[in-house]
Amino acid sequence: MRPADRLFQIILMLRNGRVLTARALAEALEVSERTIYRDIADLIASGAPIDGEAGVGYRLRRGYQVPPLMFTGDELEALVIGAKLVQAWADPALGQAAAQAMARIEAVLPRALEERIAASEMRYCAPGFMQPAALREPMTLLREGMEKGRKVQVRYRRADGEVSLRTLWPLGLVFWGHCWTLGAWCELRQSFRTFRVDRIEAVEPGAERFDDRYGHLWKAYLAEAQDDGSAVG
Repeated sequence: MRPADRLFQIILMLRNGRVLTARALAEALEVSERTIYRDIADLIASGAPIDGEAGVGYRLRRGYQVPPLMFTGDELEALVIGAKLVQAWADPALGQAAAQAMARIEAVLPRALEERIAASEMRYCAPGFMQPAALREPMTLLREGMEKGRKVQVRYRRADGEVSLRTLWPLGLVFWGHCWTLGAWCELRQSFRTFRVDRIEAVEPGAERFDDRYGHLWKAYLAEAQDDGSAVG
């Protein structure tokens, strides 16, 4: 966790007027008590009205407001819809991250916007039953492969039922409204290929790397797919 994020978390934990010890804060944030003492000193120096002392506990004086995030109502609705779509259609790890991001936003909204976001969460729904979480789980390892430039080994079942083992270079994911597809370089076919994520039965991260730091392979895949359609499987 970055120091700036940790300072923000300390403010959020103290904002309800509760008295928390340095030990409690340190355990919650998984840092040392010495780090908490230093963070509290930095917050006080920056103007945060924190009362207390080492060995006793700390509290944030009532009335202090975390500066509100400057979102319009429409922007918040867009964020709510996006988060719900991610939770319903992306892999479970990314869905959890979306929920956590929304919780962080809600924690610092002024009252009027809190009510707007609560109404939006009630009105918008993104059912995930069309693609259960189990069918989306491979995306976690595929995303890691894309981010770290690591090859993956997959067990893939084609539409005709044929099963094959492939070593892929995961380049990018595309959402089509009813399913996700993976754009990849397939070592078996020695060409770009498209794979439906819900037909990937298993994924194993590999040790070998590939280089797509600047997205040149992904761009080449997209160009080929646009010209004549990248072959499936």
